Amino acid sequence: MSLDKLKAKAFKNPEVKKEYDKLDWEFKLRNTLINMRKKSGLTQEQIAERMGTSRSNVSRLERLSVYPTINTLEKYAEACGYIFDFKPKKINEVTL
Repeated sequence: MSLDKLKAKAFKNPEVKKEYDKLDWEFKLRNTLINMRKKSGLTQEQIAERMGTSRSNVSRLERLSVYPTINTLEKYAEACGYIFDFKPKKINEVTL
């Protein structure tokens, strides 16, 4: 069975879909943070210096081992030369 078919079967259960969507958002945020830094050509140490924090805090942020505040996300994005553009979606509009 392919991964897509397995997902489709699992997503027939609304609880499974809900949990997946919750985790999917976290994975997307992690990838967004790391991609911003890499595209800006900066190291975690350089981002930390620009944010006025430690490299280990930047590492924890990128791993989402702590849930960041919106202010922290904005500081990180600015340190990378970006801005965050938050776009909420209605629950029934969330897709894979």
